[in-house]
Amino acid sequence: MAETPEKKPVYRVEMSGIHKHFEGVSALQDVHLGVLPGEIHAVVGENGAGKSTLIRILSGVLTADKGEVKIDGSIVRFADPKAGILAGISVIYQEFALVQHLTVAENILLDEFRSKRFVNWKDMRSKAKRHLEELGFGNIPVNARVSELSVAYQQVVEICKALIRNASVLVLDEPTAVMTNKEVEQLFTLLRDLRAKGVSIIYISHRLDEVFSISDRITVLKDGKNVTTVNTSDIDKNQLVTYMIGRDLSSFFPARESNIGEVVLRAENIRAGKAVQDISFYVREGEILGLSGLVGAGRTECVRAILGIDKLDGGQVTLNGEPIRMNSASDAYSHGIGFLPEDRKNQGVLLRRPIYQNITISCMKLLTSFGIIRKKREQPVVEKYIRELAIKTAAPSNNVESLSGGNQQKVAIAKILAANTRVLFLDEPTRGVDVGAKIEIFKIINELVAERFAVVMISSEMTEIIGMCDRAVIIREGRSVAELDKEEFTELNIIRHTMGVRGEV
Repeated sequence: MAETPEKKPVYRVEMSGIHKHFEGVSALQDVHLGVLPGEIHAVVGENGAGKSTLIRILSGVLTADKGEVKIDGSIVRFADPKAGILAGISVIYQEFALVQHLTVAENILLDEFRSKRFVNWKDMRSKAKRHLEELGFGNIPVNARVSELSVAYQQVVEICKALIRNASVLVLDEPTAVMTNKEVEQLFTLLRDLRAKGVSIIYISHRLDEVFSISDRITVLKDGKNVTTVNTSDIDKNQLVTYMIGRDLSSFFPARESNIGEVVLRAENIRAGKAVQDISFYVREGEILGLSGLVGAGRTECVRAILGIDKLDGGQVTLNGEPIRMNSASDAYSHGIGFLPEDRKNQGVLLRRPIYQNITISCMKLLTSFGIIRKKREQPVVEKYIRELAIKTAAPSNNVESLSGGNQQKVAIAKILAANTRVLFLDEPTRGVDVGAKIEIFKIINELVAERFAVVMISSEMTEIIGMCDRAVIIREGRSVAELDKEEFTELNIIRHTMGVRGEV
């Protein structure tokens, strides 16, 4: 008896043999992607793996040099993004395409709003509210301006707008980059509901915990090529990292010998606004101190107040036993204290300025004579940090925006090191960078500590606190509530203190 041939699945999205070149550089080589109806399909890979290029081709922003795209089995060729939207493809990028000064209702029904000469505002608000209720978010006020909403609610408005356009394929690019844990859970609940209704979701993220939590299948890209597509249930995080970067998870946090010295900086009873009620900690030479806690606990606000970026209402800061008071970031630099902010693109670097200017902007006084920058002094500084931090760039004169996220972060680190700092406050130092770049940044931090720097690291990822730090201070609701030594580092222990739970959780 002849065997019944295996039935080929009918994909909602099927991209086959996709090639794309840019000025002689191959961005995609024979890439395949198949997404089933009612599936959450994660696409992962390091920066430069080809994820964004693939999605731009799917949505009509770019045209493939070779290959074909099928939607529900039919070949499509999109001349522009509008054609993609009409075919049911909707991409939601990190920077939302919302009109911030318009209301929720106006944004959701923007296409309808534009096409009508006269608008029935009552009907528009009612229709927008009905659509939000169908998504389980009827509590979002349709009269509120979008700028007044949380990031999570803005994301919901984007999704609602896409579904009104009859989107059958929803692409989310790093959707949780600036969300709290609670907001992430709200988003995931919505995505699971949409999956149950048959919507296909392509989920792009560097956050591997989220990928395992939300996705049904995973496609891995590396250097513009397919590595594998697997069921999420058939793989673990270590295997996924190995596929992405060719190294396993154990290389994330390389072993480091601790050689801890005396206390360098001490902050006592810090108060600042409503967010910081009473926080105390100290950091020693050759030590990485972790500040752990939930998003909104007051960690960043505390550090900004200590450094004089925001107002300090109370408390004392001592450096090498001497009381100090800082009134600005440049004041902190003068004391040998550097700060890497969590918002890299808006506060850490000047994206549209050259790499060399970003590196030396913190030490201009050392490089100028009579108000003129001396290139003979500047060039060695730039070359030193590009070499030592392995910043991948064609030329120091290129703008920072030309670099990958990981290399942008290295430029931000180079800037604070160039100011001859010895105490470093690093706020979410690996946020928004790929797995390979994370490992490189951890290696840089370890090398700095070996050179007797004192490092205070804020991180929302428990694995980073456990893997990198010598001690951790737990902050909850604006107060320091516990101090843990390395031997006390467990996820359970950290969760208990961050959530204020006694005993078992």
